[in-house]
Amino acid sequence: MRVVIQRVLNAQVGVDGAAVGSIGKGYLLLVGIAPTDTRAEAERIAKKISALRIFSDENDKINLSVKDVGGSILAVSQFTLYADCSHGNRPNFLGAAPPDMACEMYDYFCECLKGHGLVVEKGIFGADMKVSLLNDGPFTVLID
Repeated sequence: MRVVIQRVLNAQVGVDGAAVGSIGKGYLLLVGIAPTDTRAEAERIAKKISALRIFSDENDKINLSVKDVGGSILAVSQFTLYADCSHGNRPNFLGAAPPDMACEMYDYFCECLKGHGLVVEKGIFGADMKVSLLNDGPFTVLID
């Protein structure tokens, strides 16, 4: 599992011109699933994200979690995180999980985040999504 975390002031995902998920302050998560990913890995990464301290405290020190600041999560499935660009100019995505497995793991991962007390909005798995965000910092972290 590979997750790109972007600290945002707000983010939204739309499908066919309609917003399907939006948040204020929090994390935009781009979530890629590999064929070897397990539920245990989804649980581990969800726990890590819920406790990750990448927001500033009153002393401007990076010391607060998304829960500490009352933030939310917008999770967007992103199979392209497993793009292999090592040969030629057209990436292949053989490192990404098949859609059925990836959808199940993505949904499970989002439920794990909710289990840690986080408010989670989602995109629509497999849809042509339009994502907009106001990155805070910018502050971007990769977890895999």
